[in-house]
Amino acid sequence: MTKNIEDQVLAFFRREISIAMDQDWKEVTLELDTLLQDYAEGDELLDAVEGFDRTFSVDVSALHWRYYFPWENTPLFTRWFKARRQEVQQTRKPLTVRMFSESAKAGRWLYD
Repeated sequence: MTKNIEDQVLAFFRREISIAMDQDWKEVTLELDTLLQDYAEGDELLDAVEGFDRTFSVDVSALHWRYYFPWENTPLFTRWFKARRQEVQQTRKPLTVRMFSESAKAGRWLYD
């Protein structure tokens, strides 16, 4: 493998996650520090993380989704009202490709 691990992980996520579009319908390039919660749909991100686990041999079972998606078990109306007041975005931790890259270097999930 000639690419460094950051490039490999970034290329992996770029392949696995659909390209996001901005409000002007221009492509938004996924970068190392892009917030994955804002870039990818939840199911697509989950599938990508499972693929990351297999591809890079990093056990991501220690990844606590509730830190990155704190509303996941909250009733629909509560999620909707909280999202409108921006509270959800203030309480969640960022989840980025860089975190997966650093974990791939270490061979284990480093965060949470």
